Amino acid sequence: MSSDPDATGPDVAATGHDPAATSGPSAQGSSAQGSSAQSSSTQSSWAQAPSGRRRPSGRAAGLRRRLRRWVRRGWYAVAWLWRRSLMVRSVAITVATTGLAVAVIGTAVMISISNNVYAQRRDQIESESARATVVAQGIFDAATAAEDNNQTELETLQSEAQQAILSNTTSPGGTSIAIERTPGQSTPQTLQNLASQGFPDAVITDDLRREVAKDTGRLSLQPVQLDDGGRREPGLAVGSVLQVPSAGQYELYIVYDLSDAQQTLDFVSQTLSVGGVALIVLIALVTSLVVRLVVVPIRGAAETSRKIAAGRLDERIPVRGHDDIAILARSFNDMADAVSRQITQLAELSRVQQRFVSDVSHELRTPLTTIRLAGDMLYDSRHAFEPSVSRSAELLHTQVERFELLLADLLEISRYDAQAVQLDTEPVVPAALAADIVEEFRPLAERAGVDLQLVTPGGHTTMRLDAKRIRRILRNLVGNAIEHGDAKPVQVVVDSDSRSVAIAVRDQGVGMPPEDAARVFDRFWRADPSRKRTIGGTGLGLAISLGDANLHGGRIDVWSRPGEGSTFVLTLPRGESLGTATSAIPLPELDETYDGPRAVREDH
Repeated sequence: MSSDPDATGPDVAATGHDPAATSGPSAQGSSAQGSSAQSSSTQSSWAQAPSGRRRPSGRAAGLRRRLRRWVRRGWYAVAWLWRRSLMVRSVAITVATTGLAVAVIGTAVMISISNNVYAQRRDQIESESARATVVAQGIFDAATAAEDNNQTELETLQSEAQQAILSNTTSPGGTSIAIERTPGQSTPQTLQNLASQGFPDAVITDDLRREVAKDTGRLSLQPVQLDDGGRREPGLAVGSVLQVPSAGQYELYIVYDLSDAQQTLDFVSQTLSVGGVALIVLIALVTSLVVRLVVVPIRGAAETSRKIAAGRLDERIPVRGHDDIAILARSFNDMADAVSRQITQLAELSRVQQRFVSDVSHELRTPLTTIRLAGDMLYDSRHAFEPSVSRSAELLHTQVERFELLLADLLEISRYDAQAVQLDTEPVVPAALAADIVEEFRPLAERAGVDLQLVTPGGHTTMRLDAKRIRRILRNLVGNAIEHGDAKPVQVVVDSDSRSVAIAVRDQGVGMPPEDAARVFDRFWRADPSRKRTIGGTGLGLAISLGDANLHGGRIDVWSRPGEGSTFVLTLPRGESLGTATSAIPLPELDETYDGPRAVREDH
């Protein structure tokens, strides 16, 4: 005996259904009515655009926009939660991988169970069908082939064979049989085709009939789909051949209902699905609990770190137990203790240093005043001295003045370190203030061979500034530009926008490399210590200038390149709430080229 090689399982076989087979005039009429209703509905929600194309109505477009907005908000919320929460990522990844594993394993188990169940039922059906065929053939063979076998006797034998077949085929879902005459025969007698009540003759395909008619001596099997009150149930059709004396060859078809096997498979599938979902939920809960044991201490450490960074140096992480988290907490606390001690020591050293500088500066004022008076007397009488003594008096006068400037800068720096500096604001016009500084330095620029230029496309509005400190910034910037300008033009540009006022000082002298430009505001730092000073200086000018700018809520930016000169830009906000995120005179990065402020380029 053999089975159909295409049989794979009771729930795998399917039959085709042609929708056109059930269509008719009534169906076409319903379709036409549906098309008319659909066209009417479409016309009500779409309007004709002026260009000839149809466009959605305002209500439909509004619904789509709201839907897109809700989807976008939901996506942003999920993305934000994914980026911010380690617990959400861990649980989501664990659930996804577990779900994939459960799905793969469950599918493999279900396929294996389905194949085993179907193989067992197919073997059982083959055995029952073969036995039923042998029994039925035995009943026909028991009768003699004499010519006096009449029609009634043959019909009686057919009924006995039917009963014998039914008694030898037992299927929990039910069994249907049919005995049909093989077409194309000529025999003395014939039997009427016999079929049990409700036999599904439509499932017996032509391929199966041709295979059975060949009379190969083997059973022919074919999976089928049975109609059970509108539901499709799996089944298996078996065909064999019976030889009836004086009536010729007949075909025996037995159709087995496999709905019981399908119910078993459905129950197994449901059990696996419920078990898989329960397993995933359990794993998600366990994962969230385990991750929480790690995440909560990390969050506590992060919160403690933020408090320590905010200045609360006595904050520590609570230590519980002796596990890895407790070791991490103890190590963090030890680090915080060491950092706190270092910060305290550095703060104390800074206070001592500030106090020392302030005290020394104040203590030096009295002897410096005495030295200054004596030096001035010697300087005024230098013409009555010998040339060597006269030159010494001039050097003494110059160095006393420089020492006095250094002492004043040290006192100012100590005030900044002690945070004891306050602004004394007054109405100031930045462009006018820059013009005063340019006129003040013009004689020095002429002696140095520098063409000092002033361009003021902006900055003509009145602002509340500390004029003394702004003048000090501009004196430092303009003086440095003249000193390092190599007798080339120096431009002072004042410009403004809605948020800030900027004053740029550009020279075209020696310039600085990027690493020097990054340190130009350090105290007592000089790019070229061997370079001769022409206007004095203490090495604290730019550091004090940066402090004055920050005190106004502004900033000083610098761009410089060797051989191309330097540009310093002082940016001051128009109001306290505006800030200086952008400047009216922007500067490029240090590694980019720069042609100077836009106002200077346009002027030229």
